[in-house]
Amino acid sequence: MAEKIKVLVVDDSSLFRKAISSILATDSDIEVVGTAANGSIALKKIPQVNPNVITMDIEMPEMDGITALKEVKNLYPSISVIMFSVHTERGAEMTIDALSFGATDFVTKPSGDGSFEDKMQDVKDKLLGKIKGGKSLKPIGRVTERIPASRTWQKPMVMKRELIAIGSSTGGPNALGDFIPMLPKNINAGILITQHMPAVFTRKLAENLDSKSNIEVREAVEGDVIAPGLALIAPGGFHMVVKKSSMGENVVALNQDPPENHCRPSADVMFRSIAEIYKNRAIGVILTGMGQDGFLGMQVMKEQGSPIIAQNKESCVVWGMPRFVVEAGLADSEVDIKDVAEELRKYMI
Repeated sequence: MAEKIKVLVVDDSSLFRKAISSILATDSDIEVVGTAANGSIALKKIPQVNPNVITMDIEMPEMDGITALKEVKNLYPSISVIMFSVHTERGAEMTIDALSFGATDFVTKPSGDGSFEDKMQDVKDKLLGKIKGGKSLKPIGRVTERIPASRTWQKPMVMKRELIAIGSSTGGPNALGDFIPMLPKNINAGILITQHMPAVFTRKLAENLDSKSNIEVREAVEGDVIAPGLALIAPGGFHMVVKKSSMGENVVALNQDPPENHCRPSADVMFRSIAEIYKNRAIGVILTGMGQDGFLGMQVMKEQGSPIIAQNKESCVVWGMPRFVVEAGLADSEVDIKDVAEELRKYMI
């Protein structure tokens, strides 16, 4: 029998501690080994219950979640910490900080209209996937059969690449923070990023990256012209695609078409549009994340002759999205996150 994932639930609300514990108790692969009302109590309980995962509220009395997170990552670096945040400007900003301090992922607390039961069902759907995401990925067969055999791919060659397209999910904010600041200010390509995040959080992520990067990073808006040295992040709740403007420029368009792979924004949507407009003048980058969003879109980019770079298993928080790409033979390079910027240079003039 597989060993259960042991979880410590930390929140100052007794109602929420009880609700989260009840949610986790519905999964036979998970065992709630304890609860705590603040970070200080949590730190005392960790050596007693030895959790694999901690769910951590951000705002708590005595010791808040971010302070506790720093202590956990310092003392127990192997423990995964999933933050609970509120869907506000302050909540988003604190969540981005938490991710930069080593949190694995986050879930937003329920808010707005609707019954508490319905809201908690949404939390359940998200939380169970994030807790089990790194361990529930089953070995998959090579998926090259999904690619029509009649199609051939051009070998990548050093040429002018006008766009770098990046897809990421769980662990993505940290991965982006590791390599986007390494890109030079004079990089001769535009950059589009689809990171699975809700609205507000993507803007805060862009602001955080912009503050420590040589290039400009911001959340995309309708009609943004794609330009060298500018990185645009798809806003939460919107797919981001590329289209030609009336002036013949390549610009960003946003839409709220149905989610793909349960995601909006979806990397697949972005990659397909890039393949259509840029042909082989783009580079695809797939980073850490659960699921397979980006895989089918990268097939289309590859068919157009675009080189593909995948983050390697060792540096991924979850080797899901890159795994599908690598095991299908789509990746031209599979590298540590710290080497992605240098690897990009190999495919550009």
